[in-house]
Amino acid sequence: MLHDAFLLLVGVLASAAIVLTVASATHTLVVPRGTAVLLTRWVMAGSRALFDLRLRWARTYPERDRVLALFAPLTLLALPLVWLTIILAGFAALYWSLGVRPWQNALLDSGSSLLTLGFHQPGGVDTGVLQLIEATLGLGLLALLISFLPALYASYSRREILVTALECEAGTPPSATELLERLLRVKGLSLLDGYWHEWTRWFNEIEETHSSNPLLVFFRSPSPDRHWVTAAGAVLDSASLVSSTFASDDPQPSHAELCVRAGTLALRRVGDYFHMPYDPDPRPTDPIAVTRAEFDEACHRLAVAGAKLKDDRDQAWRDFAGSRVCYEQVLLQFASLTTAPPAPWSADRPIAFHRLPVTRRRARAGL
Repeated sequence: MLHDAFLLLVGVLASAAIVLTVASATHTLVVPRGTAVLLTRWVMAGSRALFDLRLRWARTYPERDRVLALFAPLTLLALPLVWLTIILAGFAALYWSLGVRPWQNALLDSGSSLLTLGFHQPGGVDTGVLQLIEATLGLGLLALLISFLPALYASYSRREILVTALECEAGTPPSATELLERLLRVKGLSLLDGYWHEWTRWFNEIEETHSSNPLLVFFRSPSPDRHWVTAAGAVLDSASLVSSTFASDDPQPSHAELCVRAGTLALRRVGDYFHMPYDPDPRPTDPIAVTRAEFDEACHRLAVAGAKLKDDRDQAWRDFAGSRVCYEQVLLQFASLTTAPPAPWSADRPIAFHRLPVTRRRARAGL
């Protein structure tokens, strides 16, 4: 009687492990949103811990970048291996609980069914049904992976197109001031709205793809000097500078403000998956990591480049700070989480968690 109860317990635990694994794979590969599945997060966290150990021997940023360039691809390959291993062990435990002896035969039955090799025949109707279910799961997981990987890398490629183009416009590393200087000389102020429109679409796609597939956050650019986080920071800061400091006769809001809004929402939505703390409704007077001296220097350079700036520089500073405070905390946390290359006003300064509300301060950014 005790032996039967033990076999039943093994069967129940094995079934639960299989169901949870299938749910993890389904939410990761199929559900179009960044669902917090524990198994997926554990694999990502375990992989990151191993890479952090390797980073202890990396002295320079190029060395760290070379190590971290492998983190996302290898983690992506580790996920299906973990899923297949748990399903293999789970079904082996089920076969064993149904009387397949010794345990080596139960393991071979599971492997034969999962990989659809067919070298082990079922010993009865009950094990035969389980083998059919396991083979279906194995084929289904393989089909999902085949369709998932091209879509993932297509999203990565679309993201990197504008990041690469920004190197020609904003320099290396990207700078908001340098970006505006070059745009003023090449396009002129009247044509900048089209530029913000292009980056607004980029932020909208970032929100959709990186919240659905959070592992994309860790895919690095082909060049160690480029990074999607520093690109986002340069564009958001340049749009904030335009909306706050540039003089305009048009009373309607410029598309630069919509670009800042799109970027803020995108960073926050993706940051929610990693439990990044931020104030959802910050005050315009809250301090920011950019100093007034840095702002004044940027204004001087823009004036030299031919920009027509507002006369009230104090109000322009307050407007700029009120715009940046909406996205700064999440931007700096992404720069830290992804180990982005140093860039002006983003990855070159620390995160000030003390500026957050106490209830949000307790949350921890990361995996």
